[in-house]
Amino acid sequence: MRKAIVIGGGIGGLTAAIGLHRIGWEVTVLEQAPELTAVGAGISLWPNALRSLEALGVQLGKLREQSSGGLHDRDGRRITRWDAEAFRRHHGRPLAAIHRADLIDALRAALPGDRVRTGTEVTDLDDLDADVIVAADGIHSAARKRLWPRHPEPVYSGSTAFRAVTTLPHAVELSTSWDDGAEIGVIPLHDGRVYWWASYVAEAGIRHEDPKSYLRNRFGGWHDPIPELIDATTPETLLHHDLHLLGTPLPSYVRGRVALLGDSAHAMPPFLGQGGCQAIEDAVVLAAALTTTEDVDAALKSYDEQRRPRSQSVVKASVQAGRIGPQLRNPLAVAVRNGVFRLLPGALTARIGAGVSGWTPPVPRRPAPPRTR
Repeated sequence: MRKAIVIGGGIGGLTAAIGLHRIGWEVTVLEQAPELTAVGAGISLWPNALRSLEALGVQLGKLREQSSGGLHDRDGRRITRWDAEAFRRHHGRPLAAIHRADLIDALRAALPGDRVRTGTEVTDLDDLDADVIVAADGIHSAARKRLWPRHPEPVYSGSTAFRAVTTLPHAVELSTSWDDGAEIGVIPLHDGRVYWWASYVAEAGIRHEDPKSYLRNRFGGWHDPIPELIDATTPETLLHHDLHLLGTPLPSYVRGRVALLGDSAHAMPPFLGQGGCQAIEDAVVLAAALTTTEDVDAALKSYDEQRRPRSQSVVKASVQAGRIGPQLRNPLAVAVRNGVFRLLPGALTARIGAGVSGWTPPVPRRPAPPRTR
């Protein structure tokens, strides 16, 4: 039986392990943290990710399909309506959301209990005994740095973001709200909780002694339920991260027997909601490629040829989405943009992004056992 080692127990790493296990490989996940955890935030699963998880047989029981919503300005005036039925027609699946912890639990449950080793730091790739090593160790990947020591480090996107999950006494709908250089998103989850985030253009590295008071002062004048969400969030659950990306594309996602996956290969800003989704795509393509040939080198070459052009184009699209969306600061340009969007019917705006989320994954298959006479 062929062996694989996956470095990193996040969404991409666990999904890769599921794919390799599904095709009959012996796989071990090495996670540096003492236990598998997920930051206290949600994640949007676009149709491309849902199809990929379905192809791997992953059961997600805690999804919230988004059924209504829209894009607004800071005062709550609708810029465009989100047409859920039109979205489903054009993208082939609904837009869904899940808490990251629930997703990690579902992925972990799809693997045998002894396949994940926590508290395990990888210091030297050469020490790993495997036919394939999957480096899914994040945006600041040590594996990437080891394999491409001169490649430029990730760069700051220009925006910083707060994220949290909280509870309100009433239901809310999916929404995104824009102002000059800022965005707030609201996504209801399956259990009544609400995932929300606020991103805005700022210098990197700035932190606030009282983040919640800062958010109240900066966004307290925005439309409902934004002030209420901020007030309902406990300070210890509020996350603050600067948004980085791998600004210089890698020349390859493969070197020798090592394949980079997810943020280690193509970290992107979150303005299309595709970071985790692309990692899931990587995983299903890698597993499928390894079933098409007995030649591991050829399979890894195929993985690179399939994933690098697509994922790097999504990085570029994410950067562009930020520039014309939440990072746009010129008041005149903002007014023109909002005016154009208001003229578009919801059925038309529902097509936006279909070229990305309409992607259909290959289905990894376990090789048939040899025939016996």
